[in-house]
Amino acid sequence: MPLILPGNVASATASTTYDVDNSCRFNKADTPSMTKDNGTPSSETTGTISFWTKRCILSVGDEFVLDGRIDANNRFKFAFNSSDIMEFWNSNGGSDDLNLNSNRKFRDVSAWYHFVIRIDTTQSTAADRVRVYVNGVNEADVGGYSTETYPDEDSTDTVFFENSAKQTVGAYYNGSAFTYPYDGYLAEVVYCDGQSYAPTEFGEFDSDSPTIWKPKNVSGLTFGNNGFYLDFGNSADLGADVSGNSNDFTSANLDATDQATDTPTNNFCTMNPLDNYLAGHTLSEGNLKVVSTASDWTGTLTATMGMSAGKWYWELFADTDSAVALYGIKSGVSHDDSNYLTETTSIGDIGYGIVTTSGNMGYPSGSSNSYGSALDADDVLMFALDMDNLQFYIGINGTWGNSGDPAGNSNGWTVTAPPSGFYFPGVTFNGSETIYFNFGSPPTGFTISSGNADGDGYGNFEYAPPSGFYALCTKNLGAYGG
Repeated sequence: MPLILPGNVASATASTTYDVDNSCRFNKADTPSMTKDNGTPSSETTGTISFWTKRCILSVGDEFVLDGRIDANNRFKFAFNSSDIMEFWNSNGGSDDLNLNSNRKFRDVSAWYHFVIRIDTTQSTAADRVRVYVNGVNEADVGGYSTETYPDEDSTDTVFFENSAKQTVGAYYNGSAFTYPYDGYLAEVVYCDGQSYAPTEFGEFDSDSPTIWKPKNVSGLTFGNNGFYLDFGNSADLGADVSGNSNDFTSANLDATDQATDTPTNNFCTMNPLDNYLAGHTLSEGNLKVVSTASDWTGTLTATMGMSAGKWYWELFADTDSAVALYGIKSGVSHDDSNYLTETTSIGDIGYGIVTTSGNMGYPSGSSNSYGSALDADDVLMFALDMDNLQFYIGINGTWGNSGDPAGNSNGWTVTAPPSGFYFPGVTFNGSETIYFNFGSPPTGFTISSGNADGDGYGNFEYAPPSGFYALCTKNLGAYGG
């Protein structure tokens, strides 16, 4: 399957003539949704839907990306189910006249997927009446479908297209409430009423990296009567349609802080739920909020992007100071592989970090020493990792510990080369704690009072990254070899 801006693939950041500036972060626990009512359609047989998504939580039951409803017997659904397969169906009069369940599972939480849903029921070949493309490739030609039912020729019963249908993004509408909310990022959500567009109208393969699929500017497409284009560029009105139709959506349980700069053209680091088996923490807010209820040292939760070269900056804050915790970096494998899959494998055993509430002790690879000051609730921790000089710095509220000077390459911890070739941001807990990570696209809950970008203009941080240090995102990884 073609890639789309995965973590630690520098070629995935090859230059593009089009940048997506914003996405919308849907946090399942908030039950977010966007909805509007259709008017008279340009066509009831033909239309194209396109969206980009970065999933966050897996295997938790139905998560609706798109929903259409006239009544209980006439519905439209595009969702991921508890097995992480794609479910796409349309119910007409209580009977499914469209049903496509993918064989493949969509479980990559570090990358963006692009979906194009192309419907044209006037086609004589059944499989051409509904085509789903993932990263530019027809799903029927890659993974195929375990369930495969297509509508009749010239059918006018696709609910998402019909007059008076309620269209919903990010949840299922049951007639009175919104349920089965989505958890993930969405960008460039487009519906072209009356048009059967190929995926190449929305994306293209990179000329230098032909397996990399990237977005194209869609503003010149024909949108039709009910068409819309959600670019999430207005944080005060995330449901604003910028197609020119003014087919705006009404947002619920979404606010300005749900606008994100994590996009298909600049993919930001998040925490990795696939590395959470031993830790067992609860992740939310785009995998940037972590809640621990640990009663003993847990396994280490790590991030989706690792660093092998270059200089990198990120932040976090804890909303309490009651827990013993280790914040820092660890290699992708243990220094002692026999301990890697034990509950006591913490940053202090296999990486470099700082105990923030129990004696202010730094733990560089298992050896404690005094470092910095205590972390209080709502303090912001700063991290700077210099992989070129193998130096690591930790600071609090704008001041680097141990009189460190990352830009001047002085008074940092000297770290060893990681056995795996990469260091990953990580955290290990020994108690109840809630923390928020900021890799440059801060979550709701991480309040930015000032706003600082890195030297290339990427990221939004509470404190200015040191000169020469950059946010963990794919544009920077591609530029600086991380």
